[in-house]
Amino acid sequence: MRATVIHAPHDIRVQEVPDPAIQQPTDVVLRVLRACICGSDLWAYRGESARKSGQRIGHEFLGMVEEAGSGVNGFAVGDLVVAPFVWSDGTCAYCAEGLTTSCPQGGFWGSVGSDGGQGEAVRVPFADGTLVKLPAAAASDDRLLTALLALSDVLGTGHHAAVGAGVRPGSTVAVVGDGAVGLCGVMAAKRLGAERIIALGRHTARTDIARTFGATDVVAERGEAAVAAVRELLGGEGAQAVIEAVGTEQSMRTAVEITRDGGSIGYVGVPHGSGTGLDLGVMFDRNIALRGGVAPVRGYIPELLPDVLSGAIDPSPVFDLAIGLDDVPAGYKAMDERTALKVLIKP
Repeated sequence: MRATVIHAPHDIRVQEVPDPAIQQPTDVVLRVLRACICGSDLWAYRGESARKSGQRIGHEFLGMVEEAGSGVNGFAVGDLVVAPFVWSDGTCAYCAEGLTTSCPQGGFWGSVGSDGGQGEAVRVPFADGTLVKLPAAAASDDRLLTALLALSDVLGTGHHAAVGAGVRPGSTVAVVGDGAVGLCGVMAAKRLGAERIIALGRHTARTDIARTFGATDVVAERGEAAVAAVRELLGGEGAQAVIEAVGTEQSMRTAVEITRDGGSIGYVGVPHGSGTGLDLGVMFDRNIALRGGVAPVRGYIPELLPDVLSGAIDPSPVFDLAIGLDDVPAGYKAMDERTALKVLIKP
């Protein structure tokens, strides 16, 4: 089969690799119908996250079950399923708590020795604990299929940030980051009942989506100017709940400074220097809470799936460029150069 392989920074190739096969009775082999490129993939693309030459890449996908191991009980050949970005056994104490990303037997797609999502097929370990079945009819609905793909990562990650930030009905929320996760954070905050949502972002095409998703205000400034603008909007105080969806020193510093005393920050931006933006003395003095981390999206899919199926929420607009598998290297370039927000792959 063909799959996306990273060889070095800025060297992404689509090449022939061995077909996936059942290795354990709990495996399935899944034919990928939709995949995408994540903003976190760009850290590897830019050489800021180490990868071995020849390693697979990509962790967001959905597709059809083509083969199921003898120990798989919940799925059969032909089932349409979505895969969260981490596989998990579904039986350990962490999985029972909903913290599937801490499953001792779990792992990330594209890690050494595993298939990546940006290919024609994937071997899925622990299928019963990992995959979630989707309605078969969705396979023929292109918009819905694209919206359902967001359940594999960005929608659940935005929801995790909103939960970590303590968003509740009537909340005032600020969202730092106008990427796909930040935009899904806006959507999640709206879904959880936020009354006012301030989106921080400089790109009009993205902030237009933020407004569609529920943002009531947009702040285009950065740094201290952004802090001043948010506080001016809120009568000199910060937001009760802040979503940090970038992971840099500046984004975390901004998040802390725009949080109201007694408020909370939900952080899901993959950390790249963000720790240096934290001043525990400031957070201590102002009673600011910090919660978040890698999102256990498998635990959120059952809650979010009905709203996607009903159309109550539609994250599909975050995918603004659709390509075939052969064009994945160009898709990485487009996201790296910020000419695309999030690239959809149709193998």
